[in-house]
Amino acid sequence: MPVPDIDAARVEKLLCAAVAAPSIHNSQPWRFRLDPRTPAVEVRAAPQRRLPLADPALRAVHLSVGAAVFNLRVAAGHLGWAPEVRLLPDAQDPDLLARVLLTDPDAQGPVMPALYEAIARRRTSRLPFTGRPVPEQIIAEMASGVRVEGGRLHVPDVVETRRMLRLTAEAEQRNQADWRRTAESRAWVVPRDSGPFGVPVDALGPADAARRIPMRDFTGIPVRFPAPRPVRFERHAQLALLWTREDGPEDWLRAGQGLERALLLATARGVRTSALYQALEWPDLREQLVRRPRRCPQFLIRFGYGPEGAPTPRARALVASARARRAS
Repeated sequence: MPVPDIDAARVEKLLCAAVAAPSIHNSQPWRFRLDPRTPAVEVRAAPQRRLPLADPALRAVHLSVGAAVFNLRVAAGHLGWAPEVRLLPDAQDPDLLARVLLTDPDAQGPVMPALYEAIARRRTSRLPFTGRPVPEQIIAEMASGVRVEGGRLHVPDVVETRRMLRLTAEAEQRNQADWRRTAESRAWVVPRDSGPFGVPVDALGPADAARRIPMRDFTGIPVRFPAPRPVRFERHAQLALLWTREDGPEDWLRAGQGLERALLLATARGVRTSALYQALEWPDLREQLVRRPRRCPQFLIRFGYGPEGAPTPRARALVASARARRAS
């Protein structure tokens, strides 16, 4: 197999797309290494940026890394490569979560539809949505995208939506009652322009004044930052639950890829998205999100129309580090 041409500028574009992926508390729990001989990008977990209380099994780390892998795939296709992905390629190296081989596109045929432009525009919006329903066609497109990656997207009816919101609210109450969890999440709230990790204070968003939609409160009792003033959110939330048949590390990585595909498809159609992840951090509440066997919930998406969320920083040093490795 011929080795495709690779240069520093294309590698930087590739990795800039990868690090634009969503991650829990914007922790960006990934590391990248380029092997220019193959060429391939190794994607590793960064355990030092884990959340021990909210994510003891590293499921959220795998979801985050899976989203970054999907962005790598999209960017690789945009730059003229055909990516071949191996998940968990080395049983003796558990931190190596994926290996993305950059091959000649003629070897695999056409690449995936162009979602490259949506990568830079995708943001988490913790703001109220308008309440205007998202058309069924767009929801079906998101669901099809998740299915391609091996997951499923369940859109609950009104009664089930309320039940999921109640479970999320209970999880949020538990988080706020546990000072250790509150301290853990608060540690990831940072001033604007203070560094590449964490959620900037101006990206937090307000609480729902009507208490219908339990948005995450990162700060608890405000210590360093004042809490935004509550406002009214949409009356009827639109939710989608991403689930898989199995519940191991490879399933989490696939779910992360399906999640990012759905988020980019939504972004390309002008739909805003945010996470209601709290219930997934508590095993008993996570189990209650679904009432059917062999359905393992992985992520709860809130989606709709509304203002764009504030941007969050990215660790561009990862790109420089990968470039330096290539040159060495």
